[in-house]
Amino acid sequence: MSKTENQTAKVDEFLDKLDHPFEAEIQAIRETIKGVNTTITEQIKWNAPSFSYKGEYLVTFHLRATRHVHLVFHNPVIAQVKSGLLEGDYKDRRMAYFSDNNDVRAKKAELENVVKELVRLIDTKHSL
Repeated sequence: MSKTENQTAKVDEFLDKLDHPFEAEIQAIRETIKGVNTTITEQIKWNAPSFSYKGEYLVTFHLRATRHVHLVFHNPVIAQVKSGLLEGDYKDRRMAYFSDNNDVRAKKAELENVVKELVRLIDTKHSL
């Protein structure tokens, strides 16, 4: 399975079988991420939905967390993105957390901004 290949049917099947307290929130976040850029692909990584752009991973759900929705932005250029949504001071990743549907709605625009900026940085890197 390639991170450049869109695996939407497999992700749909995976989510249909998922038993998680935040299924609706996961789906809403998934749609938000995919809506940022039509060339973002999705697949399963780490037994969870994961998103890529131009062959580079962007973000993956961390589904073992059951008290909130946990996203792991694991592309090293994420360290250049400045956002109150992003937590952690790791050299190559940042985290984002969502507590419920209201929190997902409240943070939607900022999540879109983070993904757009990450895509822009990847585009810049690929054009060098």
